[in-house]
Amino acid sequence: MLFIILSILLMVALIPYITSDFGLGMIYISVAAATFLLGKDKKEVLFFVLGFVLLTFAEVWFVATGVETFNRDTLFLGIPLWLPILWGYAFMMIRRGIHALDDLLSAPQET
Repeated sequence: MLFIILSILLMVALIPYITSDFGLGMIYISVAAATFLLGKDKKEVLFFVLGFVLLTFAEVWFVATGVETFNRDTLFLGIPLWLPILWGYAFMMIRRGIHALDDLLSAPQET
C-alpha cells in the first residue's frame, strides 16, 4: 500500500522539476511499464486504459470550459502530454489500493 502512495506522490513531485513534457512522459511510461511487468494481474491494463481515456476526455472538457488551464509547453488538446499517462497509472494504482484494503479487511482477526 505504501508503494502505491509513494509512486504516485513521486510522479506528481517530478512535475515542477522535469521541464520537458516529453521527458516526463517517458518517465511516466517507464514507471507504468515496469508496474505492468512486475504485476501479476493483466486486467490492470484495462484500468490503465480506462483512466487514460476517461480522464483525458474530462481534462479536455475542463480546459475547453475554462475550469483548468495549463502552462506547459507541449500540449495535446490543451493538456500536457504526460497527464493522461499519470491518470491511467493512478487508476491502476487505485485498483491495487482497493485490492490491498480488501485483503487487509478480510483477513482473519486475532483475538
